[in-house]
Amino acid sequence: MTETAQRQATPGGTFDLGSHTVARIGFGAASLEHFADDLPAGQRLLRRAVDLGVDHIDTADFYGESTANEIIRRTVRPTDAPVVVTKVGAVSDPGGAIPLRPAQRPGELRSAVEDNLRSLGRDRLDVVNLRRLEVGPGISAQGDQVVDVDDQLAEMTAMRDEGLIGGIGLSAIGIDTLRRALPAGIVCVQNAYGLIARQFEDMLDLCGAEGIAWVPFFPLGSRFPGFPKVTEQPEVVAAAHRLDATPAQIGLAWLLQHAPNTLLIPGTGAEKHLIENMAVGDVALDPSTIAELDGLWAARFAEHVDTAPRWID
Repeated sequence: MTETAQRQATPGGTFDLGSHTVARIGFGAASLEHFADDLPAGQRLLRRAVDLGVDHIDTADFYGESTANEIIRRTVRPTDAPVVVTKVGAVSDPGGAIPLRPAQRPGELRSAVEDNLRSLGRDRLDVVNLRRLEVGPGISAQGDQVVDVDDQLAEMTAMRDEGLIGGIGLSAIGIDTLRRALPAGIVCVQNAYGLIARQFEDMLDLCGAEGIAWVPFFPLGSRFPGFPKVTEQPEVVAAAHRLDATPAQIGLAWLLQHAPNTLLIPGTGAEKHLIENMAVGDVALDPSTIAELDGLWAARFAEHVDTAPRWID
């Protein structure tokens, strides 16, 4: 196998996601919801991602009211065998003021697993993330939607024992919840995190010590307060010029080099950006650039972080 082919086979290297070893650069399927009116175009994009080496796809049944899952079902061949990670804890609410609503009760978690099985056309989900809605950005759980994590994990582990779920992940949680959940055998954690939104650094460290995959969402920032755009920072732009890369590639490359248990799931609806994302594993940040980027969080953003729930990714 040539060096180029090896990079395509394992973009950015590999790390374990439960019982699976996957490339550290995967694909976030939320962007596929924009192909609701042109499913073949979404299929072509996802097919290109798989051909470039993606073997870890992150999705949810509520992305585009099952659109993302339908595209995955139509596109992924049995011989591709990518790890498909989905999530539960919220459901689509098209008629609501917000198009999502919490679904945290154990029975709702089971129903969401069944929805994902149906829309993905599978008998078993490789990994399912329990989106707890404890920290933001995201919709918050209130009233009877505030459920003890032990009750939720009891339902998740029951479904794992039944063979409906392979691995259990957690998302939108605080570190105390992760510590309580460790005996259940957590395989990954998804929280909002990036170069200039590092408020969960202690959780990243705990995941590294426990061999748990860290899968950040909003890695390049978002429209929410406390998650400014990485690509707009002068230091990131300057590094991109020096290293002949894009600012987005610099932000993603920093994540890969910051912690070996990080798995990236950048999403895009454009093939050009897909190719750029897959090339991030070839962007090598020199020590001086890493030191400069490392300092941005403490110097400029640490005092202004806002993790209040407002929406969900």
